[in-house]
Amino acid sequence: MTAPHVDLPKTMRSVICYGPEDYRLEEIPVPTVNPGEVLVRILGAGICASDAKCYSGAPLFWGDEDRPGYCQPPITPGHEFVGEVVALGEGAAEKYGLEIGNLAISEQIVPCWDCRFCRRGQYWMCDNKHDVYGFRQRTPGAMAEYMRFPADAINYRVPDSLTLRQAVYIEPLACAIHAVQRGEIEFGDTVVISGCGSLGLGMVAAARLKNPGLLIALDLVPSRLEIAKKCGADLVLNPLEVDVVDEVRALTDGYGCDVYIEATGHPKSVPQGLHMIRRLGTFVEFSVFGEPVTVDWTIIGDTKELNIHGAHLGPYCYPPAMEMLLKGQVPADDIVTHAFPLEQFAEAFQLVHDSTDSIKVMLIP
Repeated sequence: MTAPHVDLPKTMRSVICYGPEDYRLEEIPVPTVNPGEVLVRILGAGICASDAKCYSGAPLFWGDEDRPGYCQPPITPGHEFVGEVVALGEGAAEKYGLEIGNLAISEQIVPCWDCRFCRRGQYWMCDNKHDVYGFRQRTPGAMAEYMRFPADAINYRVPDSLTLRQAVYIEPLACAIHAVQRGEIEFGDTVVISGCGSLGLGMVAAARLKNPGLLIALDLVPSRLEIAKKCGADLVLNPLEVDVVDEVRALTDGYGCDVYIEATGHPKSVPQGLHMIRRLGTFVEFSVFGEPVTVDWTIIGDTKELNIHGAHLGPYCYPPAMEMLLKGQVPADDIVTHAFPLEQFAEAFQLVHDSTDSIKVMLIP
């Protein structure tokens, strides 16, 4: 039920996706809450690379099945966000430890809790619905003034001491932490993070905490490499300026890096990593690609016997992400570079698509 001291409007502004480059700002009803649900007033919503690919019409691939059309329109996009709690359904306050006025966040996937993966605690690979906010009509996203967290969602209270930019960065940082966990980094490893967007920079910060022997960040944009240094990179390399494969091999007695984490979303970064990594090394793929990527699989098997690990979403990583932000272990205020009002969503999406003058862009309703 809605707390009596919170006066909610009947309607709200929301970005609605109808198809590629057909996004509109419309007035729609404010959601109401049922038992177990949470309603928040959105304070900030980040634009993910997957959001930008959806906007431009690039297909996304979910699960085993290619799903052209990237999402189910009409839908409110947005799965990176923070909001202020304005209404709590029956039982939600006790379940999530939330009160009216708290800052809150919800993991980007709303699991079914009934499929094989959910029953085993692997909820981020939910097979029945795979309801990620902003992609499925059952789970509208955060590019609106208000947003409802369904009863099956995984919600957290956000510390009041975090800045808005820090809080909006919780979701990307959680994803970055999960990718680093998949890398199984050992003390003394040479680790390469390819791509210094918002995810890659979070991976650099998280990998730093694993105490690698040498942590290398790659990117084409010099300003991003400077922030990678702030995140803890020992060495930054620009593939436009040097042969990064030769450089990494020279730094490792010709063997190559122990762990390579791909976070660019560009097809060329994949074979680059396969050539750069040592025999028996670990390759982690996190990116969302706009096209299929082809590589020489002989390298993976017969030549190097590599460990190939995928990484998806940020399971169990939201609390450590908030802890990293509270401890100042990642410069989120440098990573979230731009903020736009909801009315300028088209300009914001274009800035993300161009990916030269920004890192993380957010909308403020």
